[in-house]
Amino acid sequence: MSDKKKPKIKSKMHPRNKNRERYDLKALILAHPELKDFIKPNKHGDDSIDFSNPKAVKVLNISLLKHYYKIDFWEFPDHNLCPPIPGRADYIHYLADLIRENNFGRSPEGNKITCLDIGVGASCIYPIIGITEYNWNFIASDIDELSIKNANKIVSNNTKLLNKVNCKLQKDSKAIYQGIIGSKDKIDITMCNPPFHESQEAAQKGSLRKVQNLGAKKVKKAELNFAGIQNELIYEGGEIKFISAMVLQSKTFKNNCFWFTTLVSKQSNLNAIYKKLDQVNASEIKTIPMGTGNKVTRIVAWTFLSKSQQNQWRKDRWN
Repeated sequence: MSDKKKPKIKSKMHPRNKNRERYDLKALILAHPELKDFIKPNKHGDDSIDFSNPKAVKVLNISLLKHYYKIDFWEFPDHNLCPPIPGRADYIHYLADLIRENNFGRSPEGNKITCLDIGVGASCIYPIIGITEYNWNFIASDIDELSIKNANKIVSNNTKLLNKVNCKLQKDSKAIYQGIIGSKDKIDITMCNPPFHESQEAAQKGSLRKVQNLGAKKVKKAELNFAGIQNELIYEGGEIKFISAMVLQSKTFKNNCFWFTTLVSKQSNLNAIYKKLDQVNASEIKTIPMGTGNKVTRIVAWTFLSKSQQNQWRKDRWN
């Protein structure tokens, strides 16, 4: 297929996503020359990236962050999960839309929004995008001390991020909000990309499928970049158990947060999540479809605030 026949717009992505258009490889190489070593013709004869190669994907992401987001430093250990930038950006953009809906279609001034990222990871990717796109403030939690240390290193080495991210170590692996949200804290929106495998075996199978779907030759074991460290991808009981715990624990902080949100990778989990939300008497629930490339996912958002409480929140914090 020639370039002229290929769609330039990735229509599934959010309209404000900087990567809706096909990658401008020349511009990305200018931003990060190392990328040139990972570009080769695809089966159509066009210059492309080998997306089954973890090193290539990481270098591409560094290039995207340098070119589109003006991030100078983005380094983390190879055994940590390497997040795809376009998909992570979509989550942030849809959260911005959710806040706009509660503010008469207007974006509150960025520094008036505080977002809690549950499980920030070593890459610190959601705070990076949320700050560079919307100037939000972030609380970033993780149960892994080394991930928090690396996220802090990324923040301290990028002027744009300084004084915008408060990285907090979650010392209780069973707690999600407790120990992170103070009794007087106000969080406008929370976000989470939960671990979705219930075991190491399931994680390895998922990683193998991902590599093979990307057109790589048959392999017996996926490389670590696609597996991530255990707490990034694995939780006993899988995604549904983690989100169920998140829903139950969120009620304790019902007056501290406007919107609680999470990604839900498996559509089959939605009914169980809705039942949990009914059990805790969430006052409003929204499901936002989201998809990049062949991947389809969704955001589930809930709040405990009544309409009058929502109006008061908007007056006190956003106007």
